[in-house]
Amino acid sequence: MAAVLIFGTVKGQITSIARSPGADREHSRNELALMPDLDPVIVSLATALGIGLLIGTERERRKEEGLQRSAYGLRTFTLASLAGALSYIIGGALLLAVAIGAILGLAALAYWRGASAHPGLTTEIALLSTVLLGGLSITRPALSAALAVAVAILLNARTALHRFVRTVLSEEEIRDALTFAAATLIVLPLLPDQQIGPYDAFNPHAIWIIVILVMGVGALGHITVRLLGARYGLPLAGFASGFISSTATVAAMGARAIEGPDLLLPATAGVVLSTVATIVEMALVLVATNLKALGAVAVPLIWAGAAAVFYGIGFSFFALRKDSGGVDERGQAFSPWAAAIFAAILTAILFVSRVMAEWFGASGVVATAALAGFANTTSAAVSVATLVGTGKIEAPEAAFPILIALSTNTITKAVLALAAGSRGFAWRVVVGLALVILAAWAGWWYGLR
Repeated sequence: MAAVLIFGTVKGQITSIARSPGADREHSRNELALMPDLDPVIVSLATALGIGLLIGTERERRKEEGLQRSAYGLRTFTLASLAGALSYIIGGALLLAVAIGAILGLAALAYWRGASAHPGLTTEIALLSTVLLGGLSITRPALSAALAVAVAILLNARTALHRFVRTVLSEEEIRDALTFAAATLIVLPLLPDQQIGPYDAFNPHAIWIIVILVMGVGALGHITVRLLGARYGLPLAGFASGFISSTATVAAMGARAIEGPDLLLPATAGVVLSTVATIVEMALVLVATNLKALGAVAVPLIWAGAAAVFYGIGFSFFALRKDSGGVDERGQAFSPWAAAIFAAILTAILFVSRVMAEWFGASGVVATAALAGFANTTSAAVSVATLVGTGKIEAPEAAFPILIALSTNTITKAVLALAAGSRGFAWRVVVGLALVILAAWAGWWYGLR
């Protein structure tokens, strides 16, 4: 009789939840819209079963490897996930909380009985996560399944993660990672995102993003150096960083070049190759904005890109022939001071640009592009291409202001190279940038013929 009553209660609760118009049930129905012929509750229970089997399989194999046999295995995790799902069906969040408390009590008892062996808490926390994921599968089956896969991967990667943290990462790298996380997640949200100061020239939020970009580019270069060595890593990191910020790459590579003479050539190659990425990015932006504007500036961009490729590959070739075995690849990931100096210089350039705009005006397309180019060439190219699209200027007239923006941005990079790197790094970078911009103007002049 009791079994019949329990079965009837569970059936009624399942039916009521399946027909509930609440928000949670709507999420479940949306996630299961691709399977209209199946009862959503059945699919959710199947998801809970799969979650328990997935995590339980990983724990079952792990407990056989340990010196002390764990009390939790495949069956325990599968039943725990189903318990979480059924408790939510029958009594909602309240009964799920009761089930979690009961399972935690049993886990605590088992842990206390084996505490002398110091078994750790990973399995117990995994068991708790499994119960929660089982309950979540009733309202968000897709999300709970994805999280279960992430939990299983994390549990399975224990040995690799421990070895990576203990033997691969250095103390400096861990400190730099914490610094980057604090700068991104703590400081950045606290800064106001509005123009302040004289002429409204300063945006603290935007300036701090620049600092984060420089640190991020430096970290990317450090990671590639760790993986591939300085001779291969810095040129590749420079090219990849150019899609983020070519000017930030100048500062980050300048800081790298100061670390030792063995990094001078690959760091220079990284800066020049970042210009290639900038040109590619500009071409892609113009494709998305206005094809006629791209046609007007295509030849200058091709010539400039070719010059940057040949110059950058040349330095890469010499860097590959030179041994960089003396480089400490486990050192500092980035220099916060280099990032701060870069942000200060770029802020000063932006302030000068704003003062010029206030004093002399920026009504002309060329003047506007020149001022915008000091900070970013992509924004200047987009603004000019937009004018072509709206018919304000003709397509052939777009090449000149875009090249002006590219030239003023080159001035910014040259100043940063002189300020951030060594003298040898600076003159090599300046020569490469000069060749690139001269090639661009030569391509423009050739197109006029």
